[in-house]
Amino acid sequence: MDTLAIIAIALGAGWASGLNTYAAVLILGSAQLFGLVTLPHDLQVLASPLVLGVTATLFALNFLADKIPLVDSVNDMLQTVVRVPAGALLAYGAAGQLSPEVAVIAGLLGGTLAAGSHIAKTGTRALINTSPEPFSNIAASLTEDTAVFGGLALALTHPITFLCLLAAFVALLVWLLPRFIRLAMTSFRRLTGKRQCP
Repeated sequence: MDTLAIIAIALGAGWASGLNTYAAVLILGSAQLFGLVTLPHDLQVLASPLVLGVTATLFALNFLADKIPLVDSVNDMLQTVVRVPAGALLAYGAAGQLSPEVAVIAGLLGGTLAAGSHIAKTGTRALINTSPEPFSNIAASLTEDTAVFGGLALALTHPITFLCLLAAFVALLVWLLPRFIRLAMTSFRRLTGKRQCP
């Protein structure tokens, strides 16, 4: 596997982990298990039937929780302690065969990308949850799951295209991040204000 492909997998795993860690592990592990790709050595453990079985169970639970308004916001807050460290670990593991220095840098970038995509997801969901109907929430969740599957498939098959799209995502996120935080805080204040009213 060439260096560019490894970097795409490392950064892709970090980014995808911020949206749905369990989907990221399932995709990478299944691709290795079925011989669609040969992952970097330290990530080949993801193809273990035990790892895939536990991950599939967690994915199913997360999939259901992610479709229920307000439950998804609580789930997103709890998943913060999973998604960001998992993004860092997956990126570190992917780049481990290049050099220890590159692995550490990849881990830092993977964690940062996971945090960025997680904040974007959480902020968007907080806004969507201000609407009482559940359909926009379900649509957003399915879109995120599709983005993880499509993004990692692209990282595995067309690393240069993926890295270009990832750079565009990062630029957009840097521009949108202050707005996400402001809107999420406004929505949170509205929700908590409504609950405090008699």
